[in-house]
Amino acid sequence: MQRMRAREMGLPLPGEPGLNNAITDVPGVLVGYETIDGTAENGRPIKTGVTAILPRTRSNTPAPVWAGFHALNGNGEMTGTHWIEQGGYFVGPICLTNSHSVGIVHHAATRWMLDTYAQTFDAHHLWAMPVVAETYDGVLNDINGQHVEAAHVHAALASASGGAIEEGNVGGGNGMICYGFKGGTGTASRRVGIDGQDYTLGVLVQANHGKRDWLNVLGVPVGEALHDADLPEELNRERGSIIAVIATDAPMLPHQLKRLAQRAGLGIARSGSPGGNDSGDMFLAFSTANEGPLPQLGPARQQMHHMNDEYFDDFYMAVVQATDEAVLNAMCMARGAPMAKPEGWCPALDPERLEPLLRRAGISIGERND
Repeated sequence: MQRMRAREMGLPLPGEPGLNNAITDVPGVLVGYETIDGTAENGRPIKTGVTAILPRTRSNTPAPVWAGFHALNGNGEMTGTHWIEQGGYFVGPICLTNSHSVGIVHHAATRWMLDTYAQTFDAHHLWAMPVVAETYDGVLNDINGQHVEAAHVHAALASASGGAIEEGNVGGGNGMICYGFKGGTGTASRRVGIDGQDYTLGVLVQANHGKRDWLNVLGVPVGEALHDADLPEELNRERGSIIAVIATDAPMLPHQLKRLAQRAGLGIARSGSPGGNDSGDMFLAFSTANEGPLPQLGPARQQMHHMNDEYFDDFYMAVVQATDEAVLNAMCMARGAPMAKPEGWCPALDPERLEPLLRRAGISIGERND
């Protein structure tokens, strides 16, 4: 069966998306993947990878990216967030992978920064502190085999591009499960008009969270109706996480971006997640505006443009809508996969089962965009 994004299925999702309905609709934001599939020596499937996000296109000059971080539930890892909380910015790429590969991905991303920004790093006493986040893919992937290598990280960074991007079983989302169905990488965007100026906000998620019974789609609690009698416990137990990366070209200060990141929690709540105890629900928001030199190399006095807080409600709604849709896109585009531990099969969300439930609840489903 051909996999389709949520809007292509005819689901009447709210809000106006950007051209590609992706985080790459934000000018300058690039996304790359390295997807790893295979079989380990112990016979278990290898199903993992790396997702790389470049916030400011490709440049040999390091520059701060103003950001804010929020952890709805902190059972996970996102490196660099201590400084984002206090300094309000990060430098370099954002990489997403599995829980047991954070170290090698951080090591490789640091090497990439040292090579990419070699002239600046050689001339000054600077340090590299990339952002690396994870979710657990041990049900579908031989996670303890630590199959991600530095070359995979460099390949993901090298492949980063704009425009339409893949979703589902790609990059760091390759081995993820969402609400008891195959999950993974998903993205969406929204246009936001403020005082005659148009802005773009995009979200990319690595969705690996939720129990089957919790699932809501467009406000309809479909999870219990989609619950299969033979559903393995591993597919209906909250042991995963979700990472959401939010990008915008609107000028915002770090404290405003932190508040923006918080709204991703409301986005995942729309699909039914309460932020389970074993789930690392961590959200990073950044703005591509206010580009300038590293603070270490800048003048004593600096200026930044920023939005008035009183105009933020439309941005908050955009985060909620785009996060919810990105999770749906991750599930709609994902394909079923074999389980590594225990043996079994993780199914993809079946539109043929979902759509009748929505229609009975009064949701008008449009024509599919085949």
